[in-house]
Amino acid sequence: MSTSEEEQANRNGTDTLAAQEAEIFKRPEGWRSIRYHPITQVCLVGLVCFTCPGIFNALSGLGAGGQVDATTSANAIATHYATLAFSAFFAGSVHNVLGSRLCLFLGTCGYPLYIASYIATNIHPGAGDFVVVSGAISGVCAALIWTAEGSLMMAYPTEAQKGTYIGYFWAIFNLGAVVGSAVAFATNFHSMANKVGNGTYIGFLILTLIGVVLPIFLVDPYKMIRTDGTKVTPVRHPSWKTEFISLFVALKMDPWIVLLFPMFFASNYFYTWLFNDYNGALFNIRTRSLNNLVYWTAQIFGSFFIGHFVLDLKRFRRRIRAFLCWSIVVVVVFAVHTWAYSYQKTYTRSSEPPTAIKIDMNDPDYPAHVWLMIFYGLLDSMWQTTAYWLMGAMSNDPAKLAVFAGFYKCFQSSGSAIVWRLDALRRPYMDIFISTWVLVTAGMIFAFPLIYVRVKDHTEIEDETFVERPNVENLPKFAEKESDE
Repeated sequence: MSTSEEEQANRNGTDTLAAQEAEIFKRPEGWRSIRYHPITQVCLVGLVCFTCPGIFNALSGLGAGGQVDATTSANAIATHYATLAFSAFFAGSVHNVLGSRLCLFLGTCGYPLYIASYIATNIHPGAGDFVVVSGAISGVCAALIWTAEGSLMMAYPTEAQKGTYIGYFWAIFNLGAVVGSAVAFATNFHSMANKVGNGTYIGFLILTLIGVVLPIFLVDPYKMIRTDGTKVTPVRHPSWKTEFISLFVALKMDPWIVLLFPMFFASNYFYTWLFNDYNGALFNIRTRSLNNLVYWTAQIFGSFFIGHFVLDLKRFRRRIRAFLCWSIVVVVVFAVHTWAYSYQKTYTRSSEPPTAIKIDMNDPDYPAHVWLMIFYGLLDSMWQTTAYWLMGAMSNDPAKLAVFAGFYKCFQSSGSAIVWRLDALRRPYMDIFISTWVLVTAGMIFAFPLIYVRVKDHTEIEDETFVERPNVENLPKFAEKESDE
């Protein structure tokens, strides 16, 4: 055998070693092979996020929630992320008690309320407090939906498929923001005003209500068999006390996860500057809608590129892919923020008040500005996909990954809550932008030693176990039980 053939065999071997150490099961046949296929379930989870968090992102991306005054929207989003941050710390434990389907269902319920609050504000301008309260409620719900999503998305694929599956999920999820942005753009195409009408919000409300129904079509995780024949580790349903303790057990067993906390903290931090202080400050409503549309569309391509063509590139070992991905993201971080700085230094809050004449899509200097939105979309999706992939490289256990996903949303939302509140307090645009640049840089610096020490060519067998698991037969009957059909 030639040297290159030996290297290829070694690479293939590392991807399947964990499967060889585990018991192999026969996958379902017939129509059940489609419904019970991991990619089908990951795509269904993507559709849930398409209709709820995706629409939330479309609304946020309009700048000021589609309103003229950004203060109420900024306070609502800050409250949303504050309650999400607190709830997400415990959401992994809640998920491991209630199960994925119930968490996803409960998680979707807060989004229609949030959208409805903006309709109420359009009808009754004094209803700003309702928007803030609904933001708090939707934050608690978001913690459940994102923890369940993260656990399933990282647990269902084999080690060689994780980048691709994350890319598929991220593409479907961001289609929600694309569709929402398209609705906003179509309904406001002839508007030269700075706010959207009720028609846009009603369209968003219908989409979020569809999302409430979708979790009932999910399959129980402990019945899932991966494409290599390995069974997904059963999601445990122990006591609340055991699960709360598991938060600290996860940190003790895998303390390297702490090095990802800065990356988690920065992962949505730049949304405030981009959506409110750039898109909301410089453009009229129809152009904001178009910017929002191209931003979320770019995310689809960015996640698929980094997930499929870099993180799952079969030519290289997993460690090499991790370092390659890190290098690409670092280059994009500095390129995009250097470009953004060239715009930010030309305007301030006082020079761009809400009543100022805004940039329109037909203006000659618009194309250069919209390309920045596109590249920010690419960066966003590459950042999020990389963060999920790194967590997925650390374990295949859904319970452990649920705790990791809870940490992720906790720190991500903490950063978001802080920066949205700073924006509501009308801190200078430049201060918010510089803090954004510093934090994303710090996130990548801290992630490097974790990649060097913790990411291996395959997941070790000890990383498959979190704490002692009960037999599936001993799980409570309420725990997502369904007939074998």
